[in-house]
Amino acid sequence: MSDESKPENPYGTPTTTGPEPIPSYQGAVNKLIRTLLRVPGLSRAVGKRLATLHVVGRKSGKVYDVPVAYTRHDGALLIGTALRPWVKNLQSGGPIEVSLGGKPQSFDPVVYTAEPDVMRLFEIIAEDNRANAKFNGIGFAADGTPVRADIYQTWQQGGVVVALTPH
Repeated sequence: MSDESKPENPYGTPTTTGPEPIPSYQGAVNKLIRTLLRVPGLSRAVGKRLATLHVVGRKSGKVYDVPVAYTRHDGALLIGTALRPWVKNLQSGGPIEVSLGGKPQSFDPVVYTAEPDVMRLFEIIAEDNRANAKFNGIGFAADGTPVRADIYQTWQQGGVVVALTPH
């Protein structure tokens, strides 16, 4: 979608430029995080806000281990992210395995892409995890609330929320 065809942000002017681009070293960081999340004892401390998704490729059938930040809400794990290739693999349906500092557990994924859902759920995520909010281009107002114009901008730039409920 070109900039000319994007609707004006109904929430005002964003305070950020949107989600941070993926740095070239992200693969190395992900490898380190995956390793830390497998270390008994340490995984519980590191994994308070991090999980590893074991996502099966739609075409390859290969299992990809994707470390993600999550927020617990109403019995689900919420993951706010830009639309990444691993998210597309979740849209094909069926449960996925998720490691939360222990043995993998089965979860049912739902990928939210509609504006009202993404706005509501990303606000919950941002209030719970400021580092995740910053990574996703969401700033905070003087009163400490997430800037809705930033959340809208993140959605416009492909932001989605994945909800995982135990299977």
